[in-house]
Amino acid sequence: MSTLDELCSNLPVDPLPPARKRNPAIPHAPVRNHRLNPTEQKLAVRNALRYFPSATHVELAAEFADELRDYGHIYMYRFMPTITMKAYPISEYPSRTKTAAAIMHMIMNNLDPRVAQFPEELVTYGGNGQVFSNWAQFRLVMHYLAGMTDEQTLVMYSGHPLGLFPSTRHGPRVVITNGMVIPNYSSRDHYDKMFALGVTMYGQMTAGSYVYIGPQGIVHGTTLTVLNAGRKYLGLNDLSGKVFLTSGLGGMSGAQAKAATISGCIGIVAEVSYDALKKRYDQGWVLEMIDDVDRLVERVKTARLNKEVTSIGFHGNVVLVWERLAEEYEKTGELLVELGSDQTSCHDPYSGGYYPVGFSYQESQDLLASDPQLFRQRVQDSLRRQIKAINSLADRGMFFWDYGNAFLLEAQRCGADVSARDDPTGLKFRYPSYVQDIMGDIFSLGFGPFRWICTSGLEQDLEVTDRIAQEVLESIVREGLPDNIAVQYDDNIKWIKEAGKNRLVVGSQARILYADQRARVTIALAFNRAIREGKVSDFIVLSRDHHDVSGTDSPFRETSNIYDGSAFTADMAVQNCIGDSFRGATWVSLHNGGGVGWGEVMNGGFGLVLDGSDEAHQRAENMLNWDVSNGVARRSWSGNANAIQAIQRAMAVDPRLKVTLPNPVDETAF
Repeated sequence: MSTLDELCSNLPVDPLPPARKRNPAIPHAPVRNHRLNPTEQKLAVRNALRYFPSATHVELAAEFADELRDYGHIYMYRFMPTITMKAYPISEYPSRTKTAAAIMHMIMNNLDPRVAQFPEELVTYGGNGQVFSNWAQFRLVMHYLAGMTDEQTLVMYSGHPLGLFPSTRHGPRVVITNGMVIPNYSSRDHYDKMFALGVTMYGQMTAGSYVYIGPQGIVHGTTLTVLNAGRKYLGLNDLSGKVFLTSGLGGMSGAQAKAATISGCIGIVAEVSYDALKKRYDQGWVLEMIDDVDRLVERVKTARLNKEVTSIGFHGNVVLVWERLAEEYEKTGELLVELGSDQTSCHDPYSGGYYPVGFSYQESQDLLASDPQLFRQRVQDSLRRQIKAINSLADRGMFFWDYGNAFLLEAQRCGADVSARDDPTGLKFRYPSYVQDIMGDIFSLGFGPFRWICTSGLEQDLEVTDRIAQEVLESIVREGLPDNIAVQYDDNIKWIKEAGKNRLVVGSQARILYADQRARVTIALAFNRAIREGKVSDFIVLSRDHHDVSGTDSPFRETSNIYDGSAFTADMAVQNCIGDSFRGATWVSLHNGGGVGWGEVMNGGFGLVLDGSDEAHQRAENMLNWDVSNGVARRSWSGNANAIQAIQRAMAVDPRLKVTLPNPVDETAF
């Protein structure tokens, strides 16, 4: 077992660590289909060897070539650290600046086996959301961070640490870009080749920006989505006895089972990987496991009758569940599901993001490795079957929505009946995106997934911050709010009150809270004051999901409710990253891909370290106000009434903020 000092001491090359095999006891990423010709395969090995002295190349070259052949990528398993991978207290990291130690804390949390989907392949979530491309990059980054000062910036090119560059203490300590390629080459085929060559990386959203906080990161948003779906589609505030059916428990989708129970309904979540299902069951996020679809139907009937609140993990393909419930309706006339969605990694359906019905998890992996074209055909068959069953149940009163994972987009591309009738925008499907129908209005008001991490690793620090956040929200409510904003505050006060009881922490001591601009800034300043006064024992990292008000341009998800023709533009996400960088962020990131897939979205994020200082106060105030108002202003210009309301309220608070507002258009004038 190595130590943190040894981990941060640079790449071990003299002597080399012994060769290592993958751990067969944990889940692993699917074999990547790189499609490299022999010359390109040599180039991939050559690129990997650049990290090591020439004297090691004879030994490493054959090993890297074998990894490329067997796994479709060079992960450099030999260089996996032997230390237990987790977020250690910030005080334990060897570093010249504690802001760098905070970043190391966040990186190691992303790779914690309790948190990461495929930890040995450096995949945090989403099937292919990489933290780094290989283990040499991880070790070099830890080494650079341990030695950096407050007058250096670490530059990251798609997992590759380009180096430490002279900077100022006011600039970001790390600047990250992932997947930045020339637009005409941003296709999946190009990506497969470039990833295999080791020259680009798919960072998803919070994987490659080092700010993932485990499945809790999406629990709050999923809970709000299910609650608001019940209100909107069913006219209900009480979901007891109602069934929500979905799929995916591997990464962020693991939040769905917990969200179902918090929402008070019966959740059914199908998962083809037994390891992924058992992991969530052992963590208490899934309450029951069933592997027989007929037994599942009987269990659902009992739970509905008794109005139980539970989460059932079905070990098997979700297509079987949808078809069995459709069959049950045809036989008995009983509709056993009211709400439905899908959270498979459909942004990458042909590389292990979606598994075909009729094959076990291992059989699917074997088919993907041996015959990727046949795997693709079987996935397309499964998508068409799933949509057919969903359509059948929707015609009987079940309500389905797309969860922004490109499920409907990929189903449409393989010929499934999901297209909306008479849609000139090309952005709508037979079923709504949850952003279009549910969360879009929340984003437009400035609410989004704000999050914080207590780097001490102490549960009591998190409890203190929960109380502070609750007090801030309650004080804002007491001052009076418009009804459409007050209801969001009420939901969030309930969430933060019950957060500890719901046992959401997996990995670092972190919390998520859907907050608007005023709440984010006020909470941040209160946290900073608490650190200064010793109420919180060490630094706090502030962040958010990229899936937020300003962070992401994605026409089939985050910006799908923007109808002025600009949904396919990406100025907002790029401007947000640039603006955060000079307004006080500790690190910033900008990504191609994330959520709905490579080439379909631009998104960015940040990390901001609070240390109790006056400078941290100023950074938080400047950066967080911009980080929300940028997106609200863009949504306002598109004509969204909620965004116009929110940006006008922001301008009334700060006279320096002057936003161009849209004039009403006289539709009879043309």
